[in-house]
Amino acid sequence: MKVGIDLGGSHIAIGVVDNKGKIIEKFEKRILSQEKKYIEQTIENNIFEHVKELSKKYSIEEIGIAAPGTIQNGKIINAYNLGIEGEYEIVSRLSKKIKLPIKIRNDAKCAAIAEYKYGCLKQYKRSLFLTLGTGIGGAVIINDELLDTGSFPGCEFGHMIIEKGGLLCSCGKFGCWQQYASMKSLKDKLRKALGCNEQTDSKQLLQILRNNQKENKNFSIIDNIIEEYIEDLCIGISNLINIFEPEGIGIGGSFVYFKDILLSRLENKLFSDSFLFNSRKDIKIETAILENDAGIIGAVL
Repeated sequence: MKVGIDLGGSHIAIGVVDNKGKIIEKFEKRILSQEKKYIEQTIENNIFEHVKELSKKYSIEEIGIAAPGTIQNGKIINAYNLGIEGEYEIVSRLSKKIKLPIKIRNDAKCAAIAEYKYGCLKQYKRSLFLTLGTGIGGAVIINDELLDTGSFPGCEFGHMIIEKGGLLCSCGKFGCWQQYASMKSLKDKLRKALGCNEQTDSKQLLQILRNNQKENKNFSIIDNIIEEYIEDLCIGISNLINIFEPEGIGIGGSFVYFKDILLSRLENKLFSDSFLFNSRKDIKIETAILENDAGIIGAVL
């Protein structure tokens, strides 16, 4: 058995994974704004606590961590969505208390590997994978191989500029795609429009949206927010299609929970005549089969 850990900008997920890529047991914790002030302590305390408990129940061979930001030599570097600037020597710090092999890789790459091996991308030789969550991460698979970008993880799709002089991003640049098309951006706008607070998670927010749709409440406000979001999402995805011309695109992160509201609108807008250089109707957009578990599973592969 192995323990996979997925660190996101708004959550920590820890799971026991068997040799067939199945999660046997899982814990999740949302990271609230005040906890980001002590993010390293929050991460380490949760990992220590759960690995200790899981080791009593399972024979753990290894720990894998999926983390945002640049990953080099066991360090997380500039994971702005986590609130980490500079270097966080996570592997060496964890190794002082956890006497198991620990490896770490960029979270989007972990999710892409898992979806390629077990999930929505296994039938494609050329594909893109997007993680739409607090930010936007990504990976490219060409001829069955993860695109090698050298000592840097690359494929930082969320930080492509889609608007000159646009919104300030956590990375310090202006107009980054993730400021417009991350799920955090969409959910923050929806929470504000619906009068919800930060404690309202994705599943609760989705239920509120569905209830409002049934009752036809706040329709124009919500519809305008979603339409603007889809437009911004299409700008970035069309840029990626024009560069890589994939056979399939996998989308993970909390987008998966909202697919019945967002996916058909995305497909209709993206494959209209407005976005793609080459007319493409054959590209398949798939939502992650492993959903938010892809990071946990991919971390141990």
